[in-house]
Amino acid sequence: MRNTAKYLLAGAFTLVLASGVIVTSRGLMAQAPQAPPAPVVPPIPQSLQTPTFRLNSDLVSLDVIVRDAKGQFAADLKPQDFELYEDGVKQEIVSFVLSHGGRTYNQKAPPSLAVQEGVYVPASRPTSDASGRVFLLFIDDYHLDFGVTPKTRELLKKMLKSLIHDGDMYGIVTTGTSSVSQQLTYDKQILESAITRITGNALKPSEILNRGSWGSQGPIEVRHRARVAFETAYDLVKNLEKIQNRRKAVIYISSGYDFNPFEKTRFEQEVERLGTTAEALTYDPFQITRESQASLNEADLVAELTTLTRAARRANAAFYTIDPRGLIAGQDMAEEVNSTDFQDYVRETQVSLRVLAEETGGFAIVNQNDFDKGIKRIDSETSDYYLVGFYSSNPDPLRRNRKLEVKVRDGLSVNHRTSYSLRPLAQPK
Repeated sequence: MRNTAKYLLAGAFTLVLASGVIVTSRGLMAQAPQAPPAPVVPPIPQSLQTPTFRLNSDLVSLDVIVRDAKGQFAADLKPQDFELYEDGVKQEIVSFVLSHGGRTYNQKAPPSLAVQEGVYVPASRPTSDASGRVFLLFIDDYHLDFGVTPKTRELLKKMLKSLIHDGDMYGIVTTGTSSVSQQLTYDKQILESAITRITGNALKPSEILNRGSWGSQGPIEVRHRARVAFETAYDLVKNLEKIQNRRKAVIYISSGYDFNPFEKTRFEQEVERLGTTAEALTYDPFQITRESQASLNEADLVAELTTLTRAARRANAAFYTIDPRGLIAGQDMAEEVNSTDFQDYVRETQVSLRVLAEETGGFAIVNQNDFDKGIKRIDSETSDYYLVGFYSSNPDPLRRNRKLEVKVRDGLSVNHRTSYSLRPLAQPK
């Protein structure tokens, strides 16, 4: 019994030690004040915790063309000669590449920059590759008249001879029935074989005016073809984001876009179908509906152009738009289209091409027949330039659209894209 009590006492003493409390006597325990229990602190809700800000670590590249008063490229500038501003805030230039006469000179490389050229870049390149240029030939045959097919093929042959040099990479894609799709390659023979397959397949005015194809937004087929063209171009430009430290140019061959073509002629046809007169419907409420729909169509076209140009600016790709129709003297006499309608249609399509080019740092070759001069200018602008890179100092991911400005010494003119857009924020899964 005495040994049993001894073991029980030892076990109780061990239990007390384990609990972190030592009791020596009942009297002492009664005299000592008991400590109040520690308050229970509830966990901080997730929404009230310190927010985590994600800095944009993507290198922003900017092609800069600097010319003197005589229009000659200034090839003697150094990184310290440039001042680069994003939304008015000066940025640190971390990469600086000069390309002059088809030769590149890397004067400043960004720290720990891993070059990722994407899935479209060939595994091997020729040893003569010095220009580092990438051309994407986008042939929108959905918006090229069949009658301009010979001019389009001749234009591509001139590019093959005068624009695409040994060492340049190029890809070619069509939107319509020509069905040409070639990933980036150095092999110029592929382009030669693809040229013979390019055929214009645009809608004729009579097909646009066919009332059977009209919808609430106008001719349905017009919208469908434009959507195919813009989506194809958007996907291609998005892939160009993967290519770094190379001059990227999109040669955009198309006759342009108009979401509300031949509006007056379509109205006249509708009046004739209803068996009334245009004067009788002049003050009709339907006129307000037509004007509102015309505004909506124009807004839709602007939205499509804006989406595409923002993607091009993110990829640092300049658009050089070419209208193979050349100088347009007048409409086809076989097509019964209001003359004012036809002039509005031509102007609208040409404006759409100018917007694509000017908003991405390129230029448009429209309403002119001298394609040789334009091709020579494209070759010059893509051969002589500075490629300047920086990491944005603005951590705000909601500030998606940002303005750019580059300054150099007095007496020099600067040409570059004036803004860029961050990638869309990833949606939570």
